[in-house]
Amino acid sequence: MAVSKKTALAFKSYQNQAQVLVKTYLLADAFMPYTSVLGGIFASKMVYDLTQLISTFYFRTYAGLTKIQRIEWNNRGMSSVHAIFITAISLYFVFWSDLYSDQYTNGPVTFRSSPLSTFALGVSVGYFLSDLGMIFWLYPALGGLEYVVHHTLSAIAVSYSMFTGEGQLYTFMVLISELTTPEINLRWYLDTAGLKKSNAYLINGVVIFFAWMVARILLFVYMSYHVYLHYNQVIQMHQIGLLLVFMVPSVLAAMNLMWFGKIVKGMMKTLAKRQ
Repeated sequence: MAVSKKTALAFKSYQNQAQVLVKTYLLADAFMPYTSVLGGIFASKMVYDLTQLISTFYFRTYAGLTKIQRIEWNNRGMSSVHAIFITAISLYFVFWSDLYSDQYTNGPVTFRSSPLSTFALGVSVGYFLSDLGMIFWLYPALGGLEYVVHHTLSAIAVSYSMFTGEGQLYTFMVLISELTTPEINLRWYLDTAGLKKSNAYLINGVVIFFAWMVARILLFVYMSYHVYLHYNQVIQMHQIGLLLVFMVPSVLAAMNLMWFGKIVKGMMKTLAKRQ
């Protein structure tokens, strides 16, 4: 009994010390960006490994893939999980949270942030850095120049917003566009598994069309309108923040329109074959 009580007290003491360490350092506002970025990198690696493990046991197609195809398979699993996470967080902050609401009078909307918003952006930075590293490592197998430009601009813009707290609302608006990533990855999975002529492939293509139009076309129009309505608050941002708010969405919007054209052509071609 005495030993058990002594052990319990020692365990409780270590637990309290760990809680103090976490609150004082890992989750402190000053360390939150670095902690969340490292957490994002660790989570990306963990999801990559889990995708590999699960696919080995439950997907017969996986065993027949080449080495580079298996790497891309795992990479797409990683990007899908990140997309689901950041889309859910972004939708919450943009449409449901009071943090960026016009009724919330605690300063300009362009300077509002919270520990949760900063943490979420840090996790996203960790993912973009991980994925960008893999793209460079296997270039151009996992994506060409357009992917490098997309990920580099995203990492820079999200990092700036995370560290400074500026323009986080518009960063989350842009990150909602990750909504289309799981569908794009599913299209690749179905194609790789030899199911390009299946109904699932056709339905997924239609879903991609509408999701892309809403998340990567119309949402950018809404963002531009929001910037116009809050222009007097936007111009209070630092010059770097202003450049990122106007330049990054413009470049990404142009790329989205280019990719949307390819999606429309692909869907029309598939429907024509079906008919």
